[in-house]
Amino acid sequence: MKFITHIRCMLLVAMLLCCNYSAQSQTPNNDLLFEAINNNASPYYYPNLMMRYQAGEELTADEYHHLYYGFAFQQAYRPLQENRGMTQVQNIMSRLSIDTPSVMDIDQLIAACSEAMEMDPFSPKLLNIMAYAYGTAGDKKREKAYVAHLNGILNCIAQSGTGLKEREPMHIIMFSHALDYIAAKDWNYRKARIISRTVEYVPFERSHNRIKGYYFDYSRIYWNKPEGYTFKRDRTWQINNMKPREYK
Repeated sequence: MKFITHIRCMLLVAMLLCCNYSAQSQTPNNDLLFEAINNNASPYYYPNLMMRYQAGEELTADEYHHLYYGFAFQQAYRPLQENRGMTQVQNIMSRLSIDTPSVMDIDQLIAACSEAMEMDPFSPKLLNIMAYAYGTAGDKKREKAYVAHLNGILNCIAQSGTGLKEREPMHIIMFSHALDYIAAKDWNYRKARIISRTVEYVPFERSHNRIKGYYFDYSRIYWNKPEGYTFKRDRTWQINNMKPREYK
């Protein structure tokens, strides 16, 4: 089975996710977010939320919202730094057999994903692969936990804006998250275009329900941009024939 290292990442549970997006709008307010995640009496106190997330606990839409956008205020948030763990994940995925992977490959894949998630804990790509890896290993509890996190993060992005206008973009904390969001719908896209200092536009190869593309706010990525830094976007990728799974 060939592994495609360009175009896009087709998410494991794409069909399941597409029908579960909430229409409720919740555009992130940076001031309110910062206050909530730094107040140890708040239900959104960041260390507690992250601990629950990493433990695989069930979270609400509000909790995912504060986790995802609150990460931009954490010292661990370094969106412009190379993620070596992600490179390891890509290398492992390129060699394993999706349908019949070896135990060693799955163990190495989980270890590499865990390392990559230290820098990008909300990557839909990594959450998807972790669900696949634990499901293949027979750990259904963790598999479902990662599927729930994947749903939660994609829904969080969906709630942040319509994405239909430059003034109503969806908000992301990593460029790859925009592409993963579109891939979760099983839609092909073209090269992103920078519209302004804070917004990019990702056109689709063909329109869907008369929608030709989505706008994404990427401003958080450049909050602490090193002087003279030139960002090179990673190519995204897909896993051939990775079928969506159903959970009852």
